Amino acid sequence: MSQPPNQPPQGGFGAPQDPRQQPPQPPAQPPQVPPAPPGPPAPPQQPPAQPGYGYPQAPPQQAPQPGYGYPGQPGQQPGQAGPYGQQQPGPYGQQPGPYGQQQPGPYGGFPGAPAPGTGGSGGPFKGKTAVIIGAALAAVLVVGGGIYMATSGDGGGKKKPVANGKENGKPGGLPSGDTDDDSAGGRDAGDDLNAGRQAGESKVLWLQKNSVDLPRNGADVYGPWFTDGLVVKAMYKSVAAYNTTDGKEKWNLPLSTEICAAPVKAADDGKIVIGVKDGTTERAKCSQLQMVDLKTGKAGWKAEVKKEGAFDILSDITLAISGNTVTAGRTGHSTAFSMTDGKELWGKLPGECQPYAFTSSAKLISAAACSTGEAARNHERIQEHDPATGKVKWSYPLAKGWQVDKVYSVSPLVVSVQERQKKTWSVIALTDSGKLRSEIDGGKDKFQPRCGGSFVVFGRNLEGCTGVAADADTFYMATAEKTSGLERTNEVVAFNLDTGKPKWRSAGDRAMMPLKMEGGEVLVHMAASYDKGGALATIPPSGGKPKTLLQNPQSTAEIENGFFTTKIAYEDSRLFVVSSRVSAGNDEEEKETKTMMVFGK
Repeated sequence: MSQPPNQPPQGGFGAPQDPRQQPPQPPAQPPQVPPAPPGPPAPPQQPPAQPGYGYPQAPPQQAPQPGYGYPGQPGQQPGQAGPYGQQQPGPYGQQPGPYGQQQPGPYGGFPGAPAPGTGGSGGPFKGKTAVIIGAALAAVLVVGGGIYMATSGDGGGKKKPVANGKENGKPGGLPSGDTDDDSAGGRDAGDDLNAGRQAGESKVLWLQKNSVDLPRNGADVYGPWFTDGLVVKAMYKSVAAYNTTDGKEKWNLPLSTEICAAPVKAADDGKIVIGVKDGTTERAKCSQLQMVDLKTGKAGWKAEVKKEGAFDILSDITLAISGNTVTAGRTGHSTAFSMTDGKELWGKLPGECQPYAFTSSAKLISAAACSTGEAARNHERIQEHDPATGKVKWSYPLAKGWQVDKVYSVSPLVVSVQERQKKTWSVIALTDSGKLRSEIDGGKDKFQPRCGGSFVVFGRNLEGCTGVAADADTFYMATAEKTSGLERTNEVVAFNLDTGKPKWRSAGDRAMMPLKMEGGEVLVHMAASYDKGGALATIPPSGGKPKTLLQNPQSTAEIENGFFTTKIAYEDSRLFVVSSRVSAGNDEEEKETKTMMVFGK
């Protein structure tokens, strides 16, 4: 299938050769990989990317507007090739996008980082060859036995005005623990924001402005994570927690160096491990791990991700948590640590395949790079590991040239893969034992999932996508938007995971993006436009029209649209709209930057 909607893949097309594939590996029996069939031709040059999911719906003569997720991501058209045949042009090739240049958008896309950025995911479906070969290679299986909030002090500067515009007078860098500060954090929205609320519309529960003294270029927001009535997020040099009901700060943990990595999910007991730099200079490496208890704000153990070999830690680390294990993925090989005490559990694994990125879930799924000593035979695999030992439970090989892009769902396992050189991609479903279940057949549709995250050098974040959801039998994905007058609309398509074929499609009155499964139904978010507030809706697993669950006020649509990029979360009947990056031109603008808006009934 065709390349994801122009979301720049890890390292980018034409990026320097990934060093993780270069160092020689210990001698090992190479996998019995048949030669790959001829690949499809490179798609035609694509014009500038298009405005996407929800933002102010400007008239056509106005400047194009930002979209949901990464800047510049048009939907891509599915394609297919015969099992070993040449890719055909026409309806299955990569198609030009229908709109003009896209600007940074409001929905958790690429938060202010230059391309190339985190790996993309989008409209499937060229490259059946990859799946066919992958299926053939399944014979060599190795059998062994996502959210979102605002901030408080940064550990150095003074507190800044919060939602009501008043100084709270408390210094930044408060000790870890309950601050009992009723003036800190979010504010009750008050009659000013809800005065224009119409019957049936949700209420603004609280609104928050930035309170972290940031560096000149701003900072990414990590999280937020939810636990015990708290929403926690990390940014720059602090981690802070707020009550989900009123936004008041519960605790604040200052750090001495900048935060540089964090998992998508915390452990079940509310603990998390974040990555921090080993110094304050420009040459500082993201090599230190810090455990934090999200319930109390207490800092726990610290550990170092040590460089092992000439090609190690050439990339940023990416973190994932599975059970009692936290993994630090990177080029070369990865290291796993105990969540209990930070002791190393395992590192480089036997054989020629080394995992470099993982998922945060009950099952530890990895993307692994394999080298047999011949560059032409380098390939990648999707694997499941025992979190405690790293032992490979099963391994699914991709055809030569294909790489793991994103994991859309762990259970069931749905993975986006791509062929960088030919700029094609595919979405495949695997069984619990690592065998090919199906390839998603996108037909002539274009699709537009969005995968957020921070800029990662060479490394790979496997998680963090919106626009996709899955249950045991069905995979749901949003199509690219279409414009009619001032309105943008799209559809959610449901695919049978056993056959890969479409089951049904659901269209609303505006663009929508699946977030997750909620109560057995598909939860979708509709972004605010110039005359409508954002909304949440559900679609039954049998299909049908979206049913509105929460409609935000039209009177606050302008504030929703004011966020540069956002993450969306729905927790405990509350909708959280949160900045994924905070940046401003000067200190005064920084203080007025809105970082989180919370809606409820």
